[in-house]
Amino acid sequence: MSKKSLVQNELLLINILALLLIVIIVVFPSNVLRIILGLPFMLFFPGYALMVALFPKRRALGGIERVALSCGLSIAVTMLIGLIFNYTPWGISLYPILLSLTFFILASSAIAHYRRHRISTEERFTVYLQIGLPRWAGLSNMDKALSIILVVSVFFAILVLGYVAAAPKEGEHFTEFYVLGLEGEAKNYPAELVVGGEATVTLGIVNREGEETSYRIEVTIGEVKNGEVGPLVLADEDKWEENVSFVSQLAGNKQKVEFLLYKNKESEPHSTLHFFIDVRE
Repeated sequence: MSKKSLVQNELLLINILALLLIVIIVVFPSNVLRIILGLPFMLFFPGYALMVALFPKRRALGGIERVALSCGLSIAVTMLIGLIFNYTPWGISLYPILLSLTFFILASSAIAHYRRHRISTEERFTVYLQIGLPRWAGLSNMDKALSIILVVSVFFAILVLGYVAAAPKEGEHFTEFYVLGLEGEAKNYPAELVVGGEATVTLGIVNREGEETSYRIEVTIGEVKNGEVGPLVLADEDKWEENVSFVSQLAGNKQKVEFLLYKNKESEPHSTLHFFIDVRE
């Protein structure tokens, strides 16, 4: 035998949980509550608020259909917001997506509250918390199928969430190496010199190897070593950027000026950059 109780202001509860998630992420970025609230925040809250805004009347949809539609709409809204941000300067990153979904939930909840309270109490969609198992025999074939799909989906989502939490994937480890021209941009490099003349460019290294790393840079002109920078020891996520000069020694057109980056004690260059220069008498 099951018992039902009316849940009032469920939209307000969803809004509070969405705002609480922002606080948790900002103040406690590694807290387990971030994972617990993050799953319904992306997979249920946006769709539920939108579903109530679209179907405020009780007879418009059944309970199983509302839950399934809430999950489906949430996935669609989250993917659409991510797609939009992919074409913006912010890209698909944590805070733009978090704030956008929160704004969507708040706006949809406001519309849902307005539409729901414009209809009578008898027609209004309300949420009841049912304690106990529903009678399987009393469900239609459609409700049974949706119930099975919903249970399987939730179970699969919990498994995926548990795996991600237990074994988070490490980000890619790499080193950024770049050369900038006279105006601090990746263009307008020195094009001409006289023998014995000096040219200057800006070299930069950003360590994203996940650990402290030592670097050394060799400068060559026409495959002849012209200078060396380093060793430079950078902590993870540290950046080094300085002006580096080289001197032309032999005349010749289209001489290759190359910068070879060596990592730790490796004998082969980890990365190379180059441009060409004309050296005249």
